[in-house]
Amino acid sequence: MATVYDFTVKDNQGNDVSLKDYEGKVLLIVNTATGCGFTPHYDPLEAMYKELKEQGLEILDFPCNQFAGQAPDSDDKINEFCTMKFGTEFPRFAKIDVNGDDAIPLFAFLATEKPFEGFGKGVKNVALNTFANANNKKYGDKAYIKWNFTKFLVNRAGEVIARFEPTVDMDEVKNAVVEALKG
Repeated sequence: MATVYDFTVKDNQGNDVSLKDYEGKVLLIVNTATGCGFTPHYDPLEAMYKELKEQGLEILDFPCNQFAGQAPDSDDKINEFCTMKFGTEFPRFAKIDVNGDDAIPLFAFLATEKPFEGFGKGVKNVALNTFANANNKKYGDKAYIKWNFTKFLVNRAGEVIARFEPTVDMDEVKNAVVEALKG
């Protein structure tokens, strides 16, 4: 059975990083963007990281520009923005594609393990769904991720145990992380 430890990704300097380096940790893997309405998620993500890192949490940040061009800058500029504006200290990797033929294998795997189930109810969620569907038509059956700040929770064994769309309340995400850290 495949786990996230089977994948290698690029850090924001272009170096290979084996996710096996994170073996035994609880991972929250997130595709991000600096110009998205969900960019303020960086605040609760960083707070969670500071609070739970010593218990074994790692947050892995993967910038992506596939959603309305909301992460157009270079890896260096994205890193500078996130560290200066939000004080993020968790690992940030190279900007990637999460959808289409150029999607990195990690995100294809994550989305296959925990497919999209919807943004939830409410006017904002319906509007986001309409916008996401229009944006993702070009990727067909390889539209793995529907929007920025989709979060995947991975247990200490490297298994994907939950997917949180950007519309999920960050308290719910944190509660799931805390439970995973107990396991």
